[in-house]
Amino acid sequence: MTVDEYMALPYRLEIVPDPYEGGYAARYPDLPGCITTGETIEAVRKNAEDAKRAWLEAATEDGSAIAMPGTHK
Repeated sequence: MTVDEYMALPYRLEIVPDPYEGGYAARYPDLPGCITTGETIEAVRKNAEDAKRAWLEAATEDGSAIAMPGTHK
């Protein structure tokens, strides 16, 4: 699969308030280490999409296995 095909899959995004830095933290449970932060919900969502693309590009380049959505709960 291509990065764009993976980007189109419905990966679950978790967003929580960041009690230490303020703003919000976000992660994709199916993509280990794919985390980001943002000052607002809108910012963290955009940052999360950017982080997901970067994570998928790196995993594709490295030949790492990429889990399908819903693999990790």
